[in-house]
Amino acid sequence: MFGPLYSWTVRWAGHRRAPWALGGLSVAESSVFPIPPDVLLAPMALARPNRAASFALIATVGSVLGGLIGYALGYFALYLVEPWIEAADYEQAYRTAVEWFREWGFWVVLVAGFSPIPYKVFTVAAGATGVALLPFIIASLLGRGARFFLVAGLVAWGGARLEPWLLRHVERLGWISVIVLLLGILWVKYG
Repeated sequence: MFGPLYSWTVRWAGHRRAPWALGGLSVAESSVFPIPPDVLLAPMALARPNRAASFALIATVGSVLGGLIGYALGYFALYLVEPWIEAADYEQAYRTAVEWFREWGFWVVLVAGFSPIPYKVFTVAAGATGVALLPFIIASLLGRGARFFLVAGLVAWGGARLEPWLLRHVERLGWISVIVLLLGILWVKYG
């Protein structure tokens, strides 16, 4: 199932309108859509390594804009989003996110932005819990930017030889990065 989808994505990555698709996917993923922009960002960086940084910037800006949509949904219209949260089986993740926001605030947005955890859950929870907007935006820019620039940079640097390895280990790398980031945050906060 994923092989043909991946092949289609690689073909689409070279299209002249691919940056628009990447921006749209990034906005949608941060608010309601389940597929992360990395699936388009990586092949685009592979197809045009000299433009990898601009693709990462598009994904970052789009993701933060989508995060603001998710934030607004949580802040103004949580009652409309709650059935979707339940239907998508994100209810437990959402409740956990709300608890974390009450305790950690800014740091949760930063880690969620970088991690493979569904970011949309955290954007909606941030709005629902009333996380301050400016710290939310800053943490989103830092977390999402770090993630997308890392993905684009690694793919552009490693090229085709890195792609199979990255696809095999993307989940593990994501979780290792989250653990390292969490340890860094704990060290800064309590060290």
